Amino acid sequence: MTIPRRRAVALLAALPLAACATPERKDSTMYGLIGKMRAQPGQRDALAAILLDATASMPGCLGYVIAKDKLDADALWITETWDSQDSHKASLALPSVQAAIARGRPLIAGFGERFETEPVGGHGLAQR
Repeated sequence: MTIPRRRAVALLAALPLAACATPERKDSTMYGLIGKMRAQPGQRDALAAILLDATASMPGCLGYVIAKDKLDADALWITETWDSQDSHKASLALPSVQAAIARGRPLIAGFGERFETEPVGGHGLAQR
């Protein structure tokens, strides 16, 4: 699957790329993303390291998980939860996120499924 460069950059930017802060939520509507990212052959661990590199806090990020796909040696699943969609959008302008995008772009082969969700709660999420 081929995707336009702008879409690839936007999808990469949509993934959390730094340690998440857990500020108090302003309302009860959280925002979630779950997405699959395919690394260039043999580059999954290097790409995961870039995504996990804790370069800075991202206000409004309640949590993220980078997981290896057990059936695809080049795929990662990224699950993230935000206090709002606005917080997620604002994170895309952070210098640490922009730097991670630049570092990760050459290692990305493409993207798979991407789901937007509205988390309602769960173990590990910051409480209001």
